Amino acid sequence: MNLPDLSEPVPHSVGTNRPSRALPALASDSHMHIFDRRFAPSPHWPRTPPDAPVAAYRRLQQRLGTSRAVVVTPSTYGTDNACTLDALDQLGDSARGVAVVGQDVSGAELSRLAARRVRGLRVNFVSPQSWGETTPDMLANLARQVAGHPDCGGWHIQVFAHPEQIVALAPLLRALPLPLVIDHLGRIDPAGGTAGAAYSVLRGLLDAGNTWVKLSGAYMRSTVHGPGYADTLPLGRALVQAAPQRLVWGSDWPHTTEAPGTVDDAALVDLLRAWAGSDAAMDGILVDNPARLYGFGVAA
Repeated sequence: MNLPDLSEPVPHSVGTNRPSRALPALASDSHMHIFDRRFAPSPHWPRTPPDAPVAAYRRLQQRLGTSRAVVVTPSTYGTDNACTLDALDQLGDSARGVAVVGQDVSGAELSRLAARRVRGLRVNFVSPQSWGETTPDMLANLARQVAGHPDCGGWHIQVFAHPEQIVALAPLLRALPLPLVIDHLGRIDPAGGTAGAAYSVLRGLLDAGNTWVKLSGAYMRSTVHGPGYADTLPLGRALVQAAPQRLVWGSDWPHTTEAPGTVDDAALVDLLRAWAGSDAAMDGILVDNPARLYGFGVAA
């Protein structure tokens, strides 16, 4: 039985209803961000960040029924992961992190991040970065550093890129020496869906067995908008059919790419249910898959 609706909306999330289905124990939100006013944004960042601290995110967990979280350092903070690490301290062993570093990151820094439950590095080709333009060489260099580091066993590289960039990067992505995670459905245009070149590359990566995809950010390319984002259904369902064991779901809270007051997180969970097609597939995406990818239940 679903719990009663909340009395007040969660910050940065529309509505007070809960998802249509109560989520399983240990369900993970595998892509979200924390913004805390105690931590200054990077000088390169052009916008004022939202106020989205851990206390507000815990209210979202209560609304959705998730208990695990993956905190991803946003571009707002450049290569300063202090806000993410503080959030991991607050959330405890039920959280893991994905950090952002420059290509000159030291081995000692990677060890420090690993000890704080970071499980991967994000390489962003889309948003402004504190170092300037992200290049394929940077991705390749970081992947080699992580793959060869004794404290980074089980880590992955997370790539946020436009579809045309995924196509251009395909040879490099296929050759990465550690698992690859593709952000936000590969930003594939739902209008083209599975017929486009980017989906073909993504499907090939999934078939090769070393790539994961985040079922998140449906609103980034949807033209029908929320709460249902129905034009993403064929793409999401195709990914679930292709590799249900290597997909994870994320809310992308607090939804900094979208206009305030437009995203209903409960509807995003319901969209995952529609993509998954069955409760068993949905449970795998929410529990089993993130447990393997992020090492939940395994000591750092």
